[in-house]
Amino acid sequence: MLQISVIRERKEAIIKAMQKRNFDASEIIEKAIALDDVRKNTQTENDALLAEMNKLSKDIGQLFKSGEAQKANLLKQKTVKIKEQIKELSEKLESVKNELQEILYQIPNIPHELVPFGKDDTDNEKVFGHGDILQMDDDALPHWELAKKYDIIDFDLGNKITGAGFPVYKGKGAKFQRALINYFLDKNEEAGYEEMQVPHLINEASGYGTGQLPDKEGQMYVVERDGLYLIPTAEVPVTNLYRDVMMSYKDFPVKNTAYTPCFRREAGSYGAHVRGLNRLHQFDKVEIVRLEHPDHSYAALDEMVAHVKGILMELELPFRIVRLCGGDLGFTSVMTYDFEVYSAAQKRWLEVSSVSNFEDFQANRLKLRFKDKDGKRRLAHTLNGSSLALPRVVAALLENNQVAEGIRVPKVLQKYLKFDLID
Repeated sequence: MLQISVIRERKEAIIKAMQKRNFDASEIIEKAIALDDVRKNTQTENDALLAEMNKLSKDIGQLFKSGEAQKANLLKQKTVKIKEQIKELSEKLESVKNELQEILYQIPNIPHELVPFGKDDTDNEKVFGHGDILQMDDDALPHWELAKKYDIIDFDLGNKITGAGFPVYKGKGAKFQRALINYFLDKNEEAGYEEMQVPHLINEASGYGTGQLPDKEGQMYVVERDGLYLIPTAEVPVTNLYRDVMMSYKDFPVKNTAYTPCFRREAGSYGAHVRGLNRLHQFDKVEIVRLEHPDHSYAALDEMVAHVKGILMELELPFRIVRLCGGDLGFTSVMTYDFEVYSAAQKRWLEVSSVSNFEDFQANRLKLRFKDKDGKRRLAHTLNGSSLALPRVVAALLENNQVAEGIRVPKVLQKYLKFDLID
C-alpha cells in the first residue's frame, strides 16, 4: 500500500508511472488526497475540542476548590455539548480513515523506472538466456503422456478425488517431487535462508498484509465458516511472520525459505496451454523471502536472481529471464523478473519462477518497521521469489530428459534418489 504522504509529494510522478500499468490513477489519487484532507481537518477540529475539554476540566476543578460551585456547574453544562461534538467527530474520523484505507488498498505499486511499457507478457523484456534449445524428434512426448506411460502422475485419479487440477503423484513420480523439494530447500539453506514451516491457511489480515486481498480474492480458496483462506504461496504466511514488528537496522537481511503446497482457483483457464502440469489448482513450491534495508533491496534482488539462475543451471535446463512490462506486473510489485524454462516437447516457454521487489508496499500494509542508525523509524523493504515452483520444472525435466530407455534423472538429483532413470 502506498503511503498517503508519498502520494501527496509525488502525485504527478505516480500518475505518470502508473501509465506503464495501463492504469489511469488520476481519479483515485485525487479521491485519496481529498479524503486525507477531510481526515486532517476533522482531526484538527477534534483535537481542538479535546484541548478545550481539558482546559474546562481544569477550570471546573479550580472553581469547585474555590467554592464557586454555581460557575463550575455552568461550565459542566458546556462540556456536555462538547462531548457530543467530540463523539460525532470521532465517529466521522473513524469512517473517513476506513474509507481512505479502502481507497489506498485499490492503488497498485509504482513500477520501477526500468520496467518497460507494455500490455501483456508479449511485451516483456528478455535480459538473460542460458542453454541451447533442444531439438527433439517429432515423436517426443509431452509430459502428460510421459506421466501416463511410466505411471508416475495420475491426472484422472486426482480428478476423481477432487477435480481437474489436482494430480496424484505415484511411485517414482512422488519420489521425484520429494527430491526436488529437498534439493531446493538445501540450495536455499546453503545460500543463507532459514527454513520455516508455516500454516497453509491464513486469516484475512494476513491476506491484506501481503496484498492478496482485496486484489486476488477471487483467485483464492475460502473457508467461509472460519474466515480463512488457503495460501496461494508461502510468501503470504512467511512475510506475515513479521506483521506488526519493529526491527533494528542490525537485523537485516532477514532470509527465509519454506516449502508449502499452494492453492489457486485459476478460474477461466482452459486450452492446450494449461494441460497436465502447466496450470494446477494445487501445486508444490519452495519460496524464498527477504526483508531488507531500503538501501540494499535492489542488490538483494540481483542476488536472488543469481541464486535461481544457479539452480536452473544445475538442473541443466535451458532458460531465459525476462523483466516484466508494466501490463504484466503484479499488483504489489515494483519490479519482477520471471524465469522461463524451455519445454522441448511442447515447444514453448514455461514460467517456473518470479523474483520480485515490493519495496515498502507490503511493509506499509504489514506495519513492518525498523529503527535506523539515526534512530528514525522507517518501513522495511520486502522481496520474494520462487525457488522453485515444481509443476513446470517437472514438466520440462520429464520432456527434455526423455530417451529411449526412459527419463534420465539430472545428476544433481541423483543423490536424493535411489535411481537415475524413470522407466
